Amino acid sequence: MSSTQELELDRETIGRFDPTDQLTDVLAIPEHLRDALWKVESAGLDAWDSPGGLIVAGMGGSAIGGQLARAILGDHASRPLLGARAYGLPPWTTPDTTVLCASYSGDTEETLACYEAAGVIGARRIAVTSGGKLAAQARADGVPVVPVAGGFQPRAAVAYMTVAVLQIAALCGVGPGMNSELDVAADHLEELVNEWGPEGAPDGLAKSLARQLHGTVPVIAGAGLTTPIAYRWKTQFNENAKIPAYAQELPELNHNEVVGWAAAPEHGRFSAVLLDDCDTHPRVKARIDLTAQLIAPGAAGVHRVESRGQTTAERVFSLVLLGDLVSVYLAALRGVDPEKVEVLDRLKSALAEHR
Repeated sequence: MSSTQELELDRETIGRFDPTDQLTDVLAIPEHLRDALWKVESAGLDAWDSPGGLIVAGMGGSAIGGQLARAILGDHASRPLLGARAYGLPPWTTPDTTVLCASYSGDTEETLACYEAAGVIGARRIAVTSGGKLAAQARADGVPVVPVAGGFQPRAAVAYMTVAVLQIAALCGVGPGMNSELDVAADHLEELVNEWGPEGAPDGLAKSLARQLHGTVPVIAGAGLTTPIAYRWKTQFNENAKIPAYAQELPELNHNEVVGWAAAPEHGRFSAVLLDDCDTHPRVKARIDLTAQLIAPGAAGVHRVESRGQTTAERVFSLVLLGDLVSVYLAALRGVDPEKVEVLDRLKSALAEHR
């Protein structure tokens, strides 16, 4: 185990490994929620009807907002709200569908391809971006642009992207307005920032979980509401902590993956994180209990984590905040800079040479 295991996870210590202060971007999620509401309003969009539902076209940290928004809306979504993570749109996309093109940088080539495809189909388009080619092309085409605050890593704009999807969903008839719920969620998150943040107790949930996961490969499982959050945790561990991590879904993993855990020690140290929610189906809750028992002999650790809050917005963002903090704390424990994503930069450069 690395000697950094005993590091104090306070601001000063984390700052030694976090020169661009990614920690503050995580702690600011409550304020990002409020600012995001204002930014959507500043776009001056009028309501319209979208019988074909809403497609969120995006990749990576820009796409997660669509998944989280769908989880927050839950049964209140009256029309489809789906994602497109590719160079094109689903074949069933029609002119009656709204396509929200989300790219933090504005230069994501897959999202730009979806923007063009939506134009060919004749679907209503909305751009959510901080600039780049997407903003320039949208403005040239007379397509509305919802602004996103600049200066972040795309993954740190999770609140902006999620709120944009929720607000667009309300405007086009896919779901109800969520303004009050998001305001309340921001207040709730501020309490959790105090509890789980660097000024919180050394044995607080986020710091303790980071220490327990350190030196292992996390496998995060969600169910229902928490399924997209499990994926968010996985990607934050990948990018911030620079470790392999994997996301799975219950009850599906009970039909396959649970068998493989017996051999986990032969391949490395794997930890399981089971994300739960008060509204999880009772049978799935039973599966979480049984899964934890069955995989424990082969796991370096099994951790069950429950969402906090009353509304779906509160509960979803409580786990988003927790996972983001754990990922930054893991980066500090590993002694790595959570901001840098050099492999992604090299990949983009190599792809540019193959145009």
